[in-house]
Amino acid sequence: MPQPYDEGDGPAIILLHGYPFNRSMWREQIDFLSAHGFRAVAPDLHGLGEMSDKLQLVADSEKPAPERERQAEGYRTFTTMKQMAQGVAAFMDELRIDSAVVCGLSMGSYVAFEFARLFPSRMRALVLAGARAQGPDEDEKQSREQQARRILAEGISFVADAMLPKVLAPRTLAEKPEVVSRVREMILRTDRRGAAAAQRGMAARRDYSNELSDIEATTLIIAGREDGVRKAKDAEFIRRGIRNSHLEIIDDAGHLMNMEQPEVFNRVLLGFIRKPDRDR
Repeated sequence: MPQPYDEGDGPAIILLHGYPFNRSMWREQIDFLSAHGFRAVAPDLHGLGEMSDKLQLVADSEKPAPERERQAEGYRTFTTMKQMAQGVAAFMDELRIDSAVVCGLSMGSYVAFEFARLFPSRMRALVLAGARAQGPDEDEKQSREQQARRILAEGISFVADAMLPKVLAPRTLAEKPEVVSRVREMILRTDRRGAAAAQRGMAARRDYSNELSDIEATTLIIAGREDGVRKAKDAEFIRRGIRNSHLEIIDDAGHLMNMEQPEVFNRVLLGFIRKPDRDR
């Protein structure tokens, strides 16, 4: 099993990346947290990054496809948020981490929701960035399936062109070419089968709306004010649903606020996990 980023000593914080990215999106947080007394761990999620060979080729409820069909183009590549959350727990077992603060961004927040549902005793606190609790409607399901098929047929370069204006704030696009380049490179390096599998997994995700009140972990919600993917009402909905939660909004940041405004993101995150009443 590929090793995640794992740096520093102290209480553990698990960082879960978004789609279609990999663990390297957390580089600034890994460096910062490990320098401030925390053990920062960022795994690649199933099907992405160095975990691109870890795919569920058919949904559990379906009959296995013939081997020749699997090899043709991975038509039924499929990785659920539940499988990703179970993979995170397996990483923690391997690294001998009993419990941790779990931080998920975008797709990583869906994985964090699943982790909170499956392994509540292993979560000391929860951080949700660029998150949405509601499940997919039919339009989203169809759109994700179309995206998955196109990715398998054409590759992933079109995704980079389409996503950059949505996930990055206008100021980032205009003034931070190094961030733009880094995000584009992450997308282009993503395995097409893993990207398609993640799209289908997100299309099949649970609706967490009625489960927010079940989350007992103290929760920080972070939103980018210029986010072109998630609306402010998505973050506010989560804040109202989780009893012990707090919302922070970062200016001049889009969906990838941790990369666009790393100093602000790091300060907000550190302040949350350093609270005196945080159970470590």
